[in-house]
Amino acid sequence: MFVEFVKGLGITLKQVFRKPTTVNYPEVKRPVSARARWRHKLLRHEDGLERCIGCSLCAGACPARCIEVIAADNTDDDRKSPGERYAAVYEINMLRCIFCGYCEDACPTGAIVLGPDFELADFERSSFIYGKERLLVDAPGEVARVKKRLE
Repeated sequence: MFVEFVKGLGITLKQVFRKPTTVNYPEVKRPVSARARWRHKLLRHEDGLERCIGCSLCAGACPARCIEVIAADNTDDDRKSPGERYAAVYEINMLRCIFCGYCEDACPTGAIVLGPDFELADFERSSFIYGKERLLVDAPGEVARVKKRLE
């Protein structure tokens, strides 16, 4: 018992004399792990059409039941995605999400990805319901950057 006590005290004493790693957080951010899964993003094709075809496989795979997808039909005049349907409503309740990544794995078109952005705090419960306007990645350059980061 005394040997274990001395080993534990030795580990503690090593840490006491180390220089602390302090980061000025809002200005300087520490790098996250390459496999970090945080903020959800809905990707687009390079031509600007949405990748999501409204199949609801992500909602079916979600163990927390935090994704709601309501599909609508594409028309020739107003085409949102390359398929027959698109997600007219795509909402994620981030308070219920457990960030497991099953939605990302279930998506046949690679529309939903979990990115490395981890700053999700807010003050209102209603702001944790992410709709398509918050989830869609608009710029084609950002789509390429997100895809490169995830590879």
